[in-house]
Amino acid sequence: MTSIHLKKPAVIFDCDGVLFDSRKSNIHLYNDLLAHFRMPPMNKDEESFVHMHTGKESIRHIFRNTSFVERALEYFLRMDYTPFIRDMVMVPGLKTLLRQLKHHVGLAIATNRSSTIGKVLEWHGLDHYFEIVVSSLDVTHPKPHPESLFKIFDFFSVGPLDAFYVGDSEVDEKTALAAGVTFISFQNRTLHADFHIDDIMDIGDIVGIGRS
Repeated sequence: MTSIHLKKPAVIFDCDGVLFDSRKSNIHLYNDLLAHFRMPPMNKDEESFVHMHTGKESIRHIFRNTSFVERALEYFLRMDYTPFIRDMVMVPGLKTLLRQLKHHVGLAIATNRSSTIGKVLEWHGLDHYFEIVVSSLDVTHPKPHPESLFKIFDFFSVGPLDAFYVGDSEVDEKTALAAGVTFISFQNRTLHADFHIDDIMDIGDIVGIGRS
């Protein structure tokens, strides 16, 4: 695999589908929300939608054509997210990778999660690895708008050519393209990307620190 050496690299991760296999967790969360309003579970298209979009966007989508949208948004904010965090499965090798990267690069997260991201990282013991976490609550325009990546560039005082963005969805692909950043597609070879990887540890090779 070809390595790229940068003077001040920053590695930016999406959360769902990259740090965690969270599909099961998201399906349980939104199906529980639907069940509260005595509505049927999501179909496959809706499951894919909620995996990539913000909580508000997801609720407005799955409750479209109903009178429950605003009530569902209010109820969502009161839900205890802890049971759904337990359903999230950390990607194998992630902590090893983060320990290696932390000494050489700036680490960040750009996610369309909202208030749940802090609880997720703390629960899984990841919060101390990342210098900045930008959620949908921290920007005016969530992904695929590049605002979240621009905030991270500013934080580390780097440009898009001095950073990598790791994602797994079309939303991530569009975000990376809009920001002009090197895009690493994780476990999704259908995306247009500078690199495609299936093993999270390959990121070390790409940014030029190898494996130890």
